[in-house]
Amino acid sequence: MQTAADAGDAATLLAAVPAGRRVALVDPRFVGHVHALRLGLTDPRFPAATVPGALTAQPEARGALLRALHRTTAAVGAGAPVVEPDADPAPEDRTVPGRIAVALEAEGTAVQRPALGSLVAAVPTDPEQQAAAEAGLASIDDEAVRLRNAVKAHDGFFTTYCISPYSRYIARWCARRNLTPNQVTTASLITALIAAGSAATGTRGGYVAAGILLLVSFVLDCTDGQLARYSLQYSTMGAWLDATFDRAKEYAYYAGLAIGAVRGGDDVWTLALGAMVLQACRHVVDFSFNEANHDAVANTSPTAALSDKLDNVGWTVWVRRMIVLPIGERWAMIAVLTALTTPRIVFYALLVGCSLAACYTTAGRLLRSLTRRASRTDRAAQALADLADSGPLAQAVAKVAPGLPGAFTAPAVALLGTLVMIGGALFLPYGSPLTVAAAAVYVVLSGLAVARPLKGALDWLVPPFFRAAEYVTILVLAARSDVPHAVPAAFGLVSAVAYHHYDTVYRIRGGTGAPPQWLVRTIGGHEGRTALVAVLAAVLTHTSGFTTALTALAVAVALVVLVESIRFWVSSSAPAVHDEGELA
Repeated sequence: MQTAADAGDAATLLAAVPAGRRVALVDPRFVGHVHALRLGLTDPRFPAATVPGALTAQPEARGALLRALHRTTAAVGAGAPVVEPDADPAPEDRTVPGRIAVALEAEGTAVQRPALGSLVAAVPTDPEQQAAAEAGLASIDDEAVRLRNAVKAHDGFFTTYCISPYSRYIARWCARRNLTPNQVTTASLITALIAAGSAATGTRGGYVAAGILLLVSFVLDCTDGQLARYSLQYSTMGAWLDATFDRAKEYAYYAGLAIGAVRGGDDVWTLALGAMVLQACRHVVDFSFNEANHDAVANTSPTAALSDKLDNVGWTVWVRRMIVLPIGERWAMIAVLTALTTPRIVFYALLVGCSLAACYTTAGRLLRSLTRRASRTDRAAQALADLADSGPLAQAVAKVAPGLPGAFTAPAVALLGTLVMIGGALFLPYGSPLTVAAAAVYVVLSGLAVARPLKGALDWLVPPFFRAAEYVTILVLAARSDVPHAVPAAFGLVSAVAYHHYDTVYRIRGGTGAPPQWLVRTIGGHEGRTALVAVLAAVLTHTSGFTTALTALAVAVALVVLVESIRFWVSSSAPAVHDEGELA
């Protein structure tokens, strides 16, 4: 830390700092809480950030910072006072850091201004302001504010009232021992895998241990995010781990329950795969709707207005959050039922609960979409096209086929293709060439559905329809094959494909776009994989070769997807995505 005599001296000192380092400017008269400075100067997610009297810039914003500082120096004079009360009506913009923040924004550099709430951050210019700032400083416990803000602003009932009241203190304990959020995330994963192993024993003691360990894993899952917010330790690696480990933990636990049930004489692999398919389809409905309306304008939906009103009534907020069965409530239900009942009952409860939740959320989104007058952007259309995961076959059809007119054509065609594919897999004789024909029809209809930009009111339904077609087809064909271990192999295949789809979502959310096209082509796209499984079922009818083929396909998809995903998320260009609102 160095002290500059004036704005000109500050520019000289900053120019001498190595280019790859983060820098900060703090007015020497700053009065405020340490955590206010921490929020303004240490969050790694933003190229530049400011609070009254202080400014920071990451290496990528250093050039813009120096240019802005030189302009400010020229405006006020290198040795002139840094405060000019009549120059700007905004007090935070009267200091050198404040002026530079305004100049950075004028140049096009985004400057984050964190909400401080009750925290004090000020640059007093007279004794009266000094006394007021010091009084505010003494009246607020910034550590209490820091702990309170470590908890996610919008969370489920179970998490808010049964986990966060003490997990925040675990987060502080971890911070004081220099533990990182990634270490806590890894501990949560390991705990969940041990829980899955306990469930796989198929004994009552194993089930009780599994339920307890699953809850411990969830406590750690909450703690890692709270630790990241408490200590402002956000990272791209943390974003990747946080985005993927929740699904890995839950689906590994489903597999553990299925293995344990088989050891007890009850084969529930089909139920386990069904629960995973339902949960993944629920998520893609959420993702598609949010991306379709991420930057929509002219939102005039009366349904959305009613929802906003209900969010202002305390008890309805919690009821609505519990109805959707978010991760806290879901894992609590799974843990308790595992300890007290059987895996079959656990999966029945999951299927019923998640089905009701899916109906509730999807109905609300349909109403919003049909009553909303909004213009959807090219970005939203591209996001939906990326979420559709169309492979070379569907893309070839889309290139040669004319776009079908009609506001609801794309989802209608996608739904028709889904019904043809699932209906063929479910009702045609197993192994019939007609199932392959149904897959061919599905390929054509998939291409027609994406032949035009997805900007219609209900076009966000296209990716969920495709997910349902692929996942349910794999489930049905594996279950109908009567081949040993075919459903567990299908579970592995759906897990690998679902990872690819979740990876796509979080890349889009980070603003870097979907995975590269070569990856989508290599793994075939949704229609290519669906058609391939239909062909395998027809060619390898009722033979162990079907299980082998599904396993090989699962391994191949997993290897390609994981290698590319790891390469991306550990690269310097990956975004630091930390979800503050997702309850799933």
